[in-house]
Amino acid sequence: MATFKDFRNKVKPNWCPGCGDFSVQAAIQRAAANAGLEPDNLAVVSGIGCSGRISGYINSYGFHGVHGRALPIAQGVKMANRELTVIASGGDGDGFAIGMGHTVHAIRRNIDITYIVMDNQIYGLTKGQTSPRSEMGFKTKSTPGGSIESALNVMETALTAGATFVAQSFSSDLKELTSLIEQGINHKGFSLINVFSPCVTFNKVNTYDWFKDNLTSLSSIEGYDPSNRMQAMQTLMEKNGLVTGLIYQNKEKKSYQELVTGYDENGLSKQDLKLDEEKFNQLMAEFM
Repeated sequence: MATFKDFRNKVKPNWCPGCGDFSVQAAIQRAAANAGLEPDNLAVVSGIGCSGRISGYINSYGFHGVHGRALPIAQGVKMANRELTVIASGGDGDGFAIGMGHTVHAIRRNIDITYIVMDNQIYGLTKGQTSPRSEMGFKTKSTPGGSIESALNVMETALTAGATFVAQSFSSDLKELTSLIEQGINHKGFSLINVFSPCVTFNKVNTYDWFKDNLTSLSSIEGYDPSNRMQAMQTLMEKNGLVTGLIYQNKEKKSYQELVTGYDENGLSKQDLKLDEEKFNQLMAEFM
């Protein structure tokens, strides 16, 4: 049985010292081991940005896609081989700006993959510009006078779009983050896990200390029920989205794969896809 060490490779991450993404990587590796996976059972698909490098730092199948396109690739991987556990990953710019359309439709589609977003409220790889998660008034190289745009409330958006698993964590809480990723892997449907992952180089506002002072753990709210969608939405609005833990889970809604007619239990990788000559000629005749 694999341990988290089996999900390590010899590639050394080149993130800035102190970057929250180190903890996200460790949590994925620990969660995969806790879920009983082997390295060849897991595929990690990432987009562009500092966080996009994570697919190369984990000993599993990996795919480094283009900006904002991790989810279409991850969904294709899952549909082609349903036996794989598929994790898509990226940053808040990757998932909530150029890739936001894919995020919303993956949510409503409820395909059985886990999407982990490393949310640092800034574009780090391109040296510090505002992202869709930057608060109004946030000063960066692209907004020296302060951002005049409102930050996107992604957890509220996910609930509105019909998400069946919505969670949020803080990169310094490795135990909780590992548990949430493991729960997301085991959830039958689309799992969205937003992780506050501070950028120590370019974001001097949303720091580790800032999050520690402003985050509320849902476990501290008496009577909180993650199966209650209305309560989840109300809590997010009251706390301005600054909560950690399992926000909402719907175990009743079927996943995309369960609803697809004729979706073979055996993935394409295990099927004979060769065409005999008669079938080939028949198909060619339709286009001649």
